[in-house]
Amino acid sequence: MPQTLDAAAVRSWCALALEALGREREEIDAINVYPVADGDTGTNLYLTVESAAQAVEAVFAAHETGVSAPAPADAVRAMAHGALIGARGNSGTILAQLLRGMAEVLTAGPPGDGDHADEGHGEGYGEGHAQGYGGRLAPALRRAAELAREAVAHPVEGTILSVASAAADAAEAASRADAPYGADGADKGAAYGADAADAVRAAYAGARAALDATPGQLAVLGRAGVVDAGGRGLLTVLGALVRCLTGDAPPPFPAGHRRHENPVAAESAAEACAAEGGPAFEVIYLLEADEAAVSRLRARLDGLGDSLVVVGGDGLWNVHVHVDDAGAAVEAGVEAGRPYRIRITHFGAAAEEPRVQRAVVAVVPGEGLAGLCAEAGATTVLARPGEPPASGELVEAIRRAHAREVVLMPNDEALRHTAAAAAEQARTEGVRVALIPTRAAVQGIAALAVHQPDRRFDEDVVAMTSAAGATRYAELAVAERQSWTMAGICQAGDVLGLIDGDVAVIGSDLAATAETVLSRMLSAGGELVTLVLGEDVPETLAARLESYVREGHLAVDTVVYRGGRQSAPLLVGVE
Repeated sequence: MPQTLDAAAVRSWCALALEALGREREEIDAINVYPVADGDTGTNLYLTVESAAQAVEAVFAAHETGVSAPAPADAVRAMAHGALIGARGNSGTILAQLLRGMAEVLTAGPPGDGDHADEGHGEGYGEGHAQGYGGRLAPALRRAAELAREAVAHPVEGTILSVASAAADAAEAASRADAPYGADGADKGAAYGADAADAVRAAYAGARAALDATPGQLAVLGRAGVVDAGGRGLLTVLGALVRCLTGDAPPPFPAGHRRHENPVAAESAAEACAAEGGPAFEVIYLLEADEAAVSRLRARLDGLGDSLVVVGGDGLWNVHVHVDDAGAAVEAGVEAGRPYRIRITHFGAAAEEPRVQRAVVAVVPGEGLAGLCAEAGATTVLARPGEPPASGELVEAIRRAHAREVVLMPNDEALRHTAAAAAEQARTEGVRVALIPTRAAVQGIAALAVHQPDRRFDEDVVAMTSAAGATRYAELAVAERQSWTMAGICQAGDVLGLIDGDVAVIGSDLAATAETVLSRMLSAGGELVTLVLGEDVPETLAARLESYVREGHLAVDTVVYRGGRQSAPLLVGVE
């Protein structure tokens, strides 16, 4: 087992934490009564760690063809960045900040250089000083706890913040005990004396003791007879780190603390928490903005609601707040910078809304198609250019559909494995999910057109799969650089016509290339042509292509949709 946090250990930590949260998610959800008794803390932490793990895997994938493993600093930064962009809920957002704080220290200069947060030493340390990560765990946990408290507008004891601080205290105490110059030695000896195993064991023990104390610190936990759900999740993450660095799994948390010891008291506490009132919406978004703008945003959001947590830095932030006016919270983000991946959840909506029998969840490449699919009754996930959704986002969309049966359409070949993982996760939650392997948005449109929620599930899935499979698809794209293709060499700026995923036509004009693509696709027959135009494509192109189809193929109909901002200027379907 690794004794230091090298890149492989970071990867293992993420995988073990994700596995552990997957096992304990429902238990953590069940004790979630603060700050809102919405029962999703475990799920939010799981999705946050999943995003962190995917970011680390991407770093390793980038090195698969090379001769060296990723630098430790690259893996640590990826973990923190992945958690930031995928953070969910109050506890998930705080966990992202905790990981960011750890990354600041773990990617700084070599131990003993005097300033653990000196980013100027990050690269050198990442490539050659992995052995120092053991001694860095104590100061890393301290920095994590500090940053997390700074991110929360109004810190409350008896929460994940208390557990994080206790973990840092215990790790530092172990470091002082193991320091080469003793307890009275220099600060550097105190900071870097302990090895990784000692530091993480001490941190876990301190966190566990602090978690036990949370019911006495927060009245709502005491009434429910439970420990803090966010702190419980953090303990699970620290337990995964213990297992990663020592090979030994910590003993399970006492069974009496896992679920409500007194179900009646727990239910009454949750009801009391809800009855106390509070904001109606949870608003979360990523924000590109500078620090000055974010400082003003904090002040404005603090006046709009509560549970305000803003984490991140270096121009990218994750904003979380509970408000009554969700629109005002989003508008504040627009004034501060560029908000995106906006998620608005109405507290209690899931309980009020009866579960429907069947729903369709579809990934779409643009706002226009999102509106079209939503009108047809589908729950949509927007895939912006260069920002494919993670499996956690798809799981969240399946939950949002609130159905017993779900038809999931990734509408992208590259998302098949992501969608399969999401479907498997949803099945463990009792949802019957059928994955239709649609490879393009036009195939999803064809499948949605024959969807009939009142017929048997299997029959509906077969009909939708058949419609998608009978639809040939193409897209027009602009080459970014010179490269070899199936149709020959293209130059930067050339228009590429891709049919069923392969480059079939290279041209210099969008309209002329589109006509050539249509000609090839219709040579094998067809009854309906679907055109999806990008945001900047003029209506004259649609008119020209409709005329082209009508003149050469009298029996073929054409439908045109506006896709909005999407990765390709034109999508084509022929069925």
